[in-house]
Amino acid sequence: MKELVLDGQKLAYHEERLKAWLEGKKIAPITIDCALTRRCTYRCVYCYGALQANDEKKITKDVIFRFLDDAADIGVKGVSFVSDGESTCSPYFYDAVLRGKANGLDMAVGTNGYLLKEDRLEEILSVLTYIRFNISAAGAKRYADIHGTDDKCFERVVKIIRQCVNIKKDKLLGVTIGLQMVFLPRFSDQVIPLAKLGKDLGVDYLIFKHCSDDEVGSLRVDYLKYQSCIDILKEAEKYSTHEYKVAVKWSKILSGGKRKYKQCYAPAFIMQFSGSGLVAPCGMLFNSKYKKYHIGNIAEKSFKEIWQDERYWDVLNFIASDKFNAQIMCGTLCLQHKVNEFLWDLKSSGASFTMPKDKQVLHKNFI
Repeated sequence: MKELVLDGQKLAYHEERLKAWLEGKKIAPITIDCALTRRCTYRCVYCYGALQANDEKKITKDVIFRFLDDAADIGVKGVSFVSDGESTCSPYFYDAVLRGKANGLDMAVGTNGYLLKEDRLEEILSVLTYIRFNISAAGAKRYADIHGTDDKCFERVVKIIRQCVNIKKDKLLGVTIGLQMVFLPRFSDQVIPLAKLGKDLGVDYLIFKHCSDDEVGSLRVDYLKYQSCIDILKEAEKYSTHEYKVAVKWSKILSGGKRKYKQCYAPAFIMQFSGSGLVAPCGMLFNSKYKKYHIGNIAEKSFKEIWQDERYWDVLNFIASDKFNAQIMCGTLCLQHKVNEFLWDLKSSGASFTMPKDKQVLHKNFI
């Protein structure tokens, strides 16, 4: 049985591209995390998207298809529709998932689930590598309070998740179905109820993750308070079975919001796009005030042209240089964090690496 890695990274499974990067060659990202829009039906209290406002362009079906064609052409392996918007708000969401898969890309989705169409679930579940539902409460009232939405949304989302699980089982699909709680200490009352809910729904996993914040603490995340939640999170993990995994991103939750690395190397391997069409190294740098790091926009120029342009490599080389310090110049515990730790160790120690031989891993193209 392949391992499901929920707290770590999978870069070592891409030996050829990693070696090319170490040799100073220009490489295509392995994973691109993006959104099809910046719109969202929810207003979650922890939403980092509120800190990512930038100039939005019209993301048409042609723009999306051109991007997915380019991604496959240059050697991208996986595209996840997550990033800074709810991609199910796009009228082209289903078309995009299907086009990406037809191009040979592994496709994945992170969603609140509310807008998913019941009559199209089987169609997308048949081609997705994983679908992850963002859910931070196990009851309608708390769900509405945390996610900034109406009480009725909870029951609809639970119904959708249950339908996804039933379709997966009935059709013997390989898609992984997961739940994710963006955990803040004041949500502790929902930890055990969510662990029970996930088990009842029959999903493959539930992950408790940290909440990211920007470099000035706009969301006021007190990372020290996570220490008081260790026991209840460990209790939740006990609900794991052979078929259901409850996991905690301990490496980030217990990090105090600190990084050990200064230079940022990971965007060469895992790049992020905003739902505005903006191409930037990571979501932490989407906001318009970080224009010096902005590379281009897929609504104005093809991704292949953006990737080939010197601007792309100038930005990536800058954040990988000693002129940039990730410890003070960008937000906390980003998407690329674990990959950055791995690359920092390689660079700082000069250590060699070997591709793992002892186990297989799920979702390896989502590093």
